[in-house]
This record gives sequence, structure tokens and C-alpha cells, in this order.
Amino acid sequence: MGSEWLEQTSRGPHWLGFLADASDLLAGTLDPDMVPAIIAQIVVPRLSSWCAVYTSDSGTGPLRPVYLWHADEAKIDGLRAQLSEMDVSAVGTRAASTFHLADSQVLAVPLTARGRSLGVMCLGRPDRFPDEVIQFAEDIGRRAALATDNARLYAQQAAANRALQRSLLPPNEPEVPGLDYGVVYEPAGEVNEVGGDFYDLFKAGDDSWRFAIGDVCGTGPEAAAVTGLARHTLRLLAREGYGVAAVLGRLNQAILEEGERARFLTLLHGDITPVESGLEVRLVSAGHPEALRLKPSGVVEAVTTPQSLLGVFHEVVFEADTIHLDHGDVLLAVTDGVTERRSGGRLLDDDGGLAKLLAECPGLSARAVAERIRRGAADFAAEPSADDLAILVLRAR
Repeated sequence: MGSEWLEQTSRGPHWLGFLADASDLLAGTLDPDMVPAIIAQIVVPRLSSWCAVYTSDSGTGPLRPVYLWHADEAKIDGLRAQLSEMDVSAVGTRAASTFHLADSQVLAVPLTARGRSLGVMCLGRPDRFPDEVIQFAEDIGRRAALATDNARLYAQQAAANRALQRSLLPPNEPEVPGLDYGVVYEPAGEVNEVGGDFYDLFKAGDDSWRFAIGDVCGTGPEAAAVTGLARHTLRLLAREGYGVAAVLGRLNQAILEEGERARFLTLLHGDITPVESGLEVRLVSAGHPEALRLKPSGVVEAVTTPQSLLGVFHEVVFEADTIHLDHGDVLLAVTDGVTERRSGGRLLDDDGGLAKLLAECPGLSARAVAERIRRGAADFAAEPSADDLAILVLRAR
């Protein structure tokens, strides 16, 4: 950094461009661990020879060093040793201040956003800080603090939503006699969004197990509320002995009773009973993409009757389809994140695309089938999927 840059910036245009570039860099990340590094890269060497950033996990917690940068990398270790003897908490917490450290003058700039102290940015240079540099540093400090606060809020929300998403998935996967199964679940949205797809597999009685795969309209907390309602209702009623058709009828009423908070829900729900020749399955498809059965010969056929989706009509009577899975048969159920995967003007399931994928899977394990379908959906289009995706595969051993 030289006097020429300061003279140019003090005239206006370079100063405005510098701040605009700094703002763009800070706004370009939502990772709180990256913000201190970006701060240092912005100010060194334009405003100072080195920069040390200290942050606090909370407004009242101790400050800790999180990033250090020097224009001369060979001096970083020595500078770190000098800074370790400095009590940063005593400087720069309310207003910018200057002091001396070894051969540097240090400018300490508080990082404060929304009335909360997030840390301190310390800049060092061998000569006095001109008023213009102090002004720039204070302005950057305000922008850096806001970027830090936004990144922390985003990370906290993302962590909370990941925890919520996990709570909406099965807590464990049971052992079912005669059944090999595989699942794939991929929420598609931003990390701060809770997906609307879900699946479940659980023990309902001494010799009966239930499965479900569903898709709630939309994402976010409202969709999560319906997902939670569906999962808990399915489990509760199944364990009380209600058949799959009766369960869906009661779940439909429960969703409608939510009033304006209700969301449409497509759902495939079934029960599994092991028998000597394979598995007996009773299932209901409520507005859900059709389930497919794969025979060891490679023949694929739809095995569900389309019925009304949930949360729309009050007077709905559901009827269960009964199918048999012989040893080696595979039952595939997916959400529309698979069937409606789009490439230009085409959908994956146009012209029976999903059935064609499944027909390539005779002899594979349930998990291998699920992975084959996932890979087929991913490869169908170059761009990332904009929809959640769930795949449930049941294979009679």
C-alpha cells in the first residue's frame, strides 16, 4: 500500500469502487468461518500491512483469534506470538481506537451488528493511520459485522432445519423377515429449507410391518408440520390395528382439520406380511406416482390403483390393492422428484422412463436398485434437481 492509492481514494471514485468490491465479497458468502478470511484479504495490503480478526461466539463471550494475515507471510508467526500477549477485549469493543504493538501502530475496529458486539478487527501498519484509512476501516468493519451476523443466522437456521429434517425420518430401520429393502432420500432445496418428501418403515404388529412414502406440497415449516402429522398418524393408527385404507381415511380428515395450515399430500402406504412364498402386500396410492413391480425375468408392471390425494376432499373412501411379491420380486416406490425430473421439455417418466430404468435391475439387491434409480434420475438432466427425491425399494428374498 502506498500514498498514491490513498491520494486516489480520497478523491472519491476509487473509494466507492473499493467499498463496492468489499461489499460484494462479504455478501458472497454465508459461511461464518469464511468471513474473517475475506475481511483480511480486503484490507491487506490496501489499508494495512496486516490484519487480525477476533470473534466471540456470543455478545458476552471471550474474544478469540480466528484469522491472521500479513502482507509478508514470513512475518505471520512472529506477529502471532506478539498478538498472543495482547488483551484484545480491552480495546476496540465500542469505538475504533489506536495503540502500539512492537513496530506497528494498531487500529482496532469493533465488529458490531444489530446492537451486538461480534468481535474486533485489528489492522497494523508501520506508520500512522491517516484519517481516510480509519474512515474506510470503520466502514468495512460495519459491513463485515453485518456479513458475519447474517452468516451466523443462516448457519443456525440451517442447523435447526437439518435437525428438523432428521426428526421427520425414521429413527431406525427394522429387520423384516424375508424382506430386503433400500431407501434413498435427498432434499433438494437450499440448506435452510426443510424438504416435503418423506418415507417410513416400521413394525405395526407381531407379524406385520408398514411402509410409507409421501410428498407434501411445498417446503419449509408448513410442509414439515404436515410431514410430522402424517408420520405420527400412520404409526399410531397402524399400531392400533387400523388397515391401510382406514389409516389414509383418518389421515385425510386430520389434514383437513388443520384448516388453512393444511397442505396437499400424496402418499403410498402399505403393510407387509411375510408368507411362505414371499411377501403379501396391501397398499393404497393416494395421488402418488404409481408403484412398480419388477419380476426376475425383467418384466415391469404397475401395481397400484390411482386414488385421491390427501387434504383435498372430505368424502373420500380408499380401497387397498393386494399384491404378492414372489422371492426375487422388487417393489419400487418413488416421489415425483424422480418421475418429474426434467430435461428440457421432457420428464424422466415420459414414455415409461421409470419402468425402463427398473427393467435394468433384475438380480440386484434392494439398495442397488435404489441407487440405480437415483443415478438414473441424476443423469437424466445436467442441472441439479429442483425437487426433493425419495426412493423406497422392497425386495422379497
